[in-house]
Amino acid sequence: MHSNDWHYPTSIRAGAGRVRELADACRVTGIKRPLLITDSFLGSTDMIDSAVEDCRRQLGHCGLFDRVKGNPTGRNVAEGLEAYRTGDYDGVI
Repeated sequence: MHSNDWHYPTSIRAGAGRVRELADACRVTGIKRPLLITDSFLGSTDMIDSAVEDCRRQLGHCGLFDRVKGNPTGRNVAEGLEAYRTGDYDGVI
């Protein structure tokens, strides 16, 4: 798979292995304490574990909120917002 970058309306990086660039993407946007948001299935995978650990190693901090349903509910949004606020995060992945 080829790597691709899109920059409209926001920057999107896609391609095999690009998850390793999360910490760099955070730095580019000024995020120092990201909260990675996903569903419970992906949250339990090695890919997400590796992404969170890599961000922690490179940035010093990275949280994980993995209680989002495939079709997010208002409750998911409220819980995610609460996790963001109480965790003192400054950006979302």
